[in-house]
Amino acid sequence: MTSASLPLQKISDLLGPQGCLSTPEQRQPYEHGARYGSGKSLCIARPANIEEAAELLRLCARDKIRIVAQGANTGLVGASSPDHSGHDVVLSMERIKGIIDIDPVDRVVQAYAGTRLSELNQALEKHDLYFPIDLGADPSLGGMLAANTGGARLIRYGDVRHNTLGLEALLIDPPGARLDLTNRLRKNNTGPDWKQCFIGTGGAYGLVTQVVLQVHPRPQQSATALVAPASMEAAALLLRDAERNFADFLSAFEGISQNALQSVLQHVPGITAPFEPLPPYAFLIELSSARPRSADFDLEKLFGAWLESCFGDLILDAVIDKPEVLWRIRHAISDSVRQEGKVVAFDISVPRSRLGQFRQDAVALLEHGYAGIKVFDFGHWGDGGLHFNLAIPEQLIADFPPLRINALRQEIYDLAVLKYKGSFSAEHGVGPFNQQFYERYTTPEQLALAARMQTVFDPERLLGVTSFASTR
Repeated sequence: MTSASLPLQKISDLLGPQGCLSTPEQRQPYEHGARYGSGKSLCIARPANIEEAAELLRLCARDKIRIVAQGANTGLVGASSPDHSGHDVVLSMERIKGIIDIDPVDRVVQAYAGTRLSELNQALEKHDLYFPIDLGADPSLGGMLAANTGGARLIRYGDVRHNTLGLEALLIDPPGARLDLTNRLRKNNTGPDWKQCFIGTGGAYGLVTQVVLQVHPRPQQSATALVAPASMEAAALLLRDAERNFADFLSAFEGISQNALQSVLQHVPGITAPFEPLPPYAFLIELSSARPRSADFDLEKLFGAWLESCFGDLILDAVIDKPEVLWRIRHAISDSVRQEGKVVAFDISVPRSRLGQFRQDAVALLEHGYAGIKVFDFGHWGDGGLHFNLAIPEQLIADFPPLRINALRQEIYDLAVLKYKGSFSAEHGVGPFNQQFYERYTTPEQLALAARMQTVFDPERLLGVTSFASTR
C-alpha cells in the first residue's frame, strides 16, 4: 500500500462511494477552476452532512492532509483548485445544501452552505423576497461568503458581507469543532464580530457550513435605460444626479465600452444595436422598487422625465427598454469577449470619481507599451468597480508570452493601486492567481497580523490555498 492510498482508504471508508471520488474522470470537473487554477487532488470528498464534514476535518488534521474547500467552483482566482502534488483533498460542499428556515417578518433566511444562489431565490420567491446579489454565475452560498461576492446591484444592496447576519463554521483547530455564529440579530454590539473572519477569506480560517442572510422584498416594478453620456466627465455627474433624484430606487449603474457592445452584437444572435453609431461608452441604469406601480408612482414615467431633463448637458442618446432586453446585453459581455482572442482579465476598483481618468490612463499605457491589445472593459461604475478586460488577437499571441503578460498586469495594478489608491481585486477575492499581487500591495504590518491570525485558526496550514500571510 502506497503512502497516498492509506489516507484515501480512510476517506473512502468514512464517506462511501458517493462521498469519495478518486478516479481521474470523477476528479476532473473539480480540479479545474472556472477561469484560473488547475491541479491534481488525492480525491474529491463530498460529505453528505455537517457531521461527516467535521469527521473529515478530524481525519485530515490527524494525517496532516491539506483541505481545499469548494462550493460551486465558479470562482475566478483559483482559490478552490488543488495544487499539482496530488496530495490535496478537495472538500466539495455540493451535497450539504437546502433551506433550513425562512422568516418573512424578519426577512431572514438560514441555509446550508452548498445551496446555490438560484435555489435560494426560488425558495424565497413564494414569500416575495429575494437575495439581490446579481452575478453571471450560479455560486454556492458558502462560496459567496468565502469570496465576499459583489455583483451588479452592490450600489443599492451592498456585497455579501453587508447582507450576512450569521454563519456556522467548522474549525481545523480544534479539528472539526463547530463554531455557532448563527445569530440573526441586526444589532449586536457585544464584542468582536467573529463571522467576519470567515467572509472574504477564501476558506483560510474555517469551513462555512451554514449561512444566515438578510433578504429583501422582490421588486414590483423597475425601469431600465441604456444611456450614451455626453462625455466621461458627464458620466460622473450623471451618476451623482441619479442618486440625488432617485436615492434608494437606483439599483444599478453599469458601464459598457464601445468594444464590449460591439463584441456582443457580433457574437450573440438576436441582439440589435441599441445605438447607431455605437457611442464610446454607454451606461445601463436601473431603478427598482418593491412598491407596485400606480397612477401616482410609476418608475418608468419618473425615469423618462429625468432622462429627458438630462439631454444635452449630460446625455446624448438613451434607449428605454424592458430589463431583460438590456440586461441580456450586459450579461453577454464576458462570453463574447472570450471569442475575441486570449483574454487578460482585471477586476479593479478605484474611487468612482476617478474611474474615468483611470481608464484613460490605462488605455494610454496599453497604446504606448502593448500595441495590438484591444480593451473590452465594462463594470460596476456605481461602486467604482471596473472589469478592465483585454483581448490579444490570435495573430499576436506569440508576441505576448507569460512574462510580458505578467509585466502588463503589474503595470495596470500599479496604476490602480499606487496612483489611484484602488484595489487589484474588487470582488473576486484572493487566490493563487493573484497571490503575488496581494503580497506586493499589502503592508508589512497587515501581513504580520495576518500571519498571527492564520496561526491561531490554522497552525498547521491545512486549510485552503489562499494565504493572507506572506508566502515568501
